[in-house]
Amino acid sequence: MVDSSNHTVVTVASGGVYGRSTVLRQLMPELQTLEVLLAVTIFVTIHSLRQKKKQGLPVWPVIGMLPSMVLGLRGNTYEWVTQTLIQQGGTFVFKGPWFSSLNSVLTADPRNLEHLLKSNFKNFPKGKYFREALHDLLGNGIFNADDETWQRQRKTASIEFHSTQFRNLTASSLVELVHDRLLPVLEEAVETTTPFDLQNVLLRLTFDNVCMIAFGVDPGCLRPGLPVIPFAQAFEEGTEAAALRFVMPMAAWKAMRFFNLGNEARLKKSIKAVDEFADEVIRTRKKELELESEDKASSRSDLLTIFMRLKDDDEKPYSDKFLRDICVNFILAGRDTSSVALAWFFWLLNQNPEVEKNILSEIHRILAERDDSDVGSNISVVFNPEEVKKMDYLQAALTEALRLYPSVPLDHKEVTEDDVFPDGTVLKKGTKIIYGIYPMGRMESIWGKDCSEFKPERWLRDGRFVSESAYKFTAFNGGPRLCLGKDFAYYQMKFVAAAVIYRYRVDVVPGHPVAPKLALTMYMKYGLKVTLCKRDQSEVLSH
Repeated sequence: MVDSSNHTVVTVASGGVYGRSTVLRQLMPELQTLEVLLAVTIFVTIHSLRQKKKQGLPVWPVIGMLPSMVLGLRGNTYEWVTQTLIQQGGTFVFKGPWFSSLNSVLTADPRNLEHLLKSNFKNFPKGKYFREALHDLLGNGIFNADDETWQRQRKTASIEFHSTQFRNLTASSLVELVHDRLLPVLEEAVETTTPFDLQNVLLRLTFDNVCMIAFGVDPGCLRPGLPVIPFAQAFEEGTEAAALRFVMPMAAWKAMRFFNLGNEARLKKSIKAVDEFADEVIRTRKKELELESEDKASSRSDLLTIFMRLKDDDEKPYSDKFLRDICVNFILAGRDTSSVALAWFFWLLNQNPEVEKNILSEIHRILAERDDSDVGSNISVVFNPEEVKKMDYLQAALTEALRLYPSVPLDHKEVTEDDVFPDGTVLKKGTKIIYGIYPMGRMESIWGKDCSEFKPERWLRDGRFVSESAYKFTAFNGGPRLCLGKDFAYYQMKFVAAAVIYRYRVDVVPGHPVAPKLALTMYMKYGLKVTLCKRDQSEVLSH
């Protein structure tokens, strides 16, 4: 029995050993597979992270640099781009997922920008990708056009922008909007001591102003009570929705557009409202011109009427679609840029009281040259064009604000034929180029060690404003596509800023969050909540 028992024990034990061995042998392939997968994962991770030294960002198989971009979009996208460009010496190649439309070269090197915007301008159009992304909203208007279409529109608009009639229209409309609408709205805010969104008020001002210039109509956005204007709201929502296409693979937003989903559904709705407004204005204007005498019709100087008088290459009147595209593009160019720049300017001014004091001193020095007796009344003063022109320190402060917070933070081009940037970056045909206007303003290599400081004096020589190269300061673009409205934008910003600063101190509400918004233009994400304090005569005269 013992033997039998021992035999039994041995048998059982042997059976257990045998069973475990069998299980191990069965698990070996799976364990080996896991080991291989783990090894491959570690290798790929190390390799991808090591790419950061050479490429600027980790490059992962299949998805490229997409994870880094996603993380960047969750924070301040412009700061993320800035730091990456600084680390890479001003230029880096972004590698998106395989077969995506996100591959591009990002640069903030002034040498590259001069090559891009001037020296080899014809090789760098807006490109198919840019035009397609914005075509639903902007059509073939000047902001979105290339080649002959762009040249024809720019030539016509340039002639009108420099005409005396057009300049008179812009100056007179601005006086009306500031003194009959903006100041009463601000005065109401002072009396009620209610914080309000200054960015919203400024957007309303410039929207009314540019609609007068482009369409010859007044939408009335800037009125007491700040009413909701459907066209203005639709236009703003449309530009924001269109901007999101640039951070998505083209196939993704096209699929969303096809199925009318999410952001694309909102964009479609916004564009419909914009089109309805534009179509109504065009129909009304055509009827007005038919009924008006020739002398009265010719006295109109808005862009819509001007282009209605012209004919295309086939000697036919321009189509309603073409007229719509022209006007919508000029509204985009003229509405957001000045108002957004002014919002950042007033925020910076609140942080730099010494700059505000210098601006106020300049204004009173200019007013002291007047002979009239209304200087003592800060309500009745209306600055004339010659006085606005003399405001060099104010222009320097506005320019400094644009250096740090450009209205268009990033812009886009596409390579037509193989090329090489002056810094040695190889550019293949079809490559998308993104040049960073925001990052350029924060580069020590361009502006020196004080590049992050708000310092208007960097723009002054013997007390007079002196601009920098358009390829170092690119807020108004450069080369053949230099902003047509640059002079008007400065005049508009200086006139508005002087009128407000002369009468009020603008105080940002303590604790109000300030951050840029990801859009075609650099809105303040949460607006600019402020209160106003009226300047008393003793403060005014002390300057």
